[in-house]
Amino acid sequence: MRKSLGLLLLFLLLLASSCVPTRKITYLQESKSTVNDSLLSIRKIQPPYRLRINDILSIQIKAPRDPDLVTMFNISNQENNQLGRDVGMANLYFNGYTVDQHGDIRVPQLGKIKAMGMTTEELREVIEKRLLTELFKPNANIFVTVKLDGLRYTMVGEVNGPGQKIIYRDRVNVVEAMADGGGVPITGDITSVKIIRQYSDGVRTHEIDVTSIDAVYSPYYYVQNNDMIVVNPLPQKALGTGTTGLSSFTTVLSIFTDIVGTVLLINNLSN
Repeated sequence: MRKSLGLLLLFLLLLASSCVPTRKITYLQESKSTVNDSLLSIRKIQPPYRLRINDILSIQIKAPRDPDLVTMFNISNQENNQLGRDVGMANLYFNGYTVDQHGDIRVPQLGKIKAMGMTTEELREVIEKRLLTELFKPNANIFVTVKLDGLRYTMVGEVNGPGQKIIYRDRVNVVEAMADGGGVPITGDITSVKIIRQYSDGVRTHEIDVTSIDAVYSPYYYVQNNDMIVVNPLPQKALGTGTTGLSSFTTVLSIFTDIVGTVLLINNLSN
């Protein structure tokens, strides 16, 4: 009787430990004290992104009164359209303006311009001012745009689509980034998603729990260029149990059956 009770208890423990709780796989859950469909005061104004080493920029300059002079600055959009988006982005990689190890970009006729630490708007103003001062007349009516070549990030760990991803938007949160990158399987631990972020003084690691609605208040909720998103596996993955309730039950039942068979065999041999 005691052995049967012990085996039953072991079975229940294995079953309980093998199941993945719903709260660990549900994104942006509201707390029990929060009323459903309530309006959340989300901090939408994030600090502007400041350029870092290895960022690649697209700089376009238009001057209706002197179109020939600006061709040396601009990467051919027509060529990009003909080659397709992927090859076009490769063209931008080789011909775009990369922030070098000293924090500078090299612009034709203007030489080196300090870019690291600036926002794209600040850099645009610097380039426009120098163009008007050194190359164009004040009435040239030039128009300058400076943009990142898409938001680049990398997904690794327990994810469906590991590798580098590019989103052609200026603002993307971590949930959108993970979804666009293929999503996270049920065995991924989204309660402690690691964000590895580059800074001017080195690399730092941060954590964010995307199962909680409070994640929207985190300074790491929005992805920055060259971030690495790391999702570790849940303990159930390491144990090798099922990912759903049915598969977990089947796995544990199989283990339980083997244990019972072994115990019965030992008892028969001892008798």
